[in-house]
Amino acid sequence: MPEIEQSRVAGLEQVHFQTVRSKKMAIFNTSSTELKHLFISWVAISYAFAIMLAWMELKRKPVSSEIFGPFIADLFIISLITVGISFIFHEMGHKFVAQKYGAWAEFRMSFGMLLLAIYMAWQIGILFAAPGAVQIFGPHITKEQYGKIAASGPVMNLFLAFAFMPLLTDTGFLYDIGRLGVIINLLLAGFNMLPISVLDGRKVLAWSPIVYIGLFMTIIVVGMFFVGILL
Repeated sequence: MPEIEQSRVAGLEQVHFQTVRSKKMAIFNTSSTELKHLFISWVAISYAFAIMLAWMELKRKPVSSEIFGPFIADLFIISLITVGISFIFHEMGHKFVAQKYGAWAEFRMSFGMLLLAIYMAWQIGILFAAPGAVQIFGPHITKEQYGKIAASGPVMNLFLAFAFMPLLTDTGFLYDIGRLGVIINLLLAGFNMLPISVLDGRKVLAWSPIVYIGLFMTIIVVGMFFVGILL
């Protein structure tokens, strides 16, 4: 979810003019700080998701102590590839479109929310994920551009759902990755398109109700398509 920061943020305007070259800037512009925040968030949210999966699997079928370690390790790898990558691509969708419009845009994690996600996963087996957001500074961003920046995250998740689809023809470990990859990306796309609070859907709706309805209905139709495949 992108967050627009105004010029009142100390020092950010100077950073903006140092890193942005209007439409001539590269589509991908990052920093060591952003890469560090992305890596920490990727690992933390994947770990929390793996713990949640462990809760679900252990309730269904208890695992002996001898194989508990490899069991958790497998879930962690699956989580890194599915929820971790889905989260990164969602945020990078916001970032790339914002940079296209000449804005300074970098992801910043919320350390407290990452700790909360891990804590809740361990204690009650529920994942509450708000790992951070792409911080954007662009004083000349229009409502239309802001709407497109917001829509880019859910659209990226739609593409990823189809990218994971070929793995559904496999079996075992690869099938598990494909199934979770599809489900997670459709859930991320649908949830973020809700027109409430700081979610992407609210910005898209404010820009264009027609685009909002079209994108939301597309997510529903694609979701129904995959439900038919997975059931």
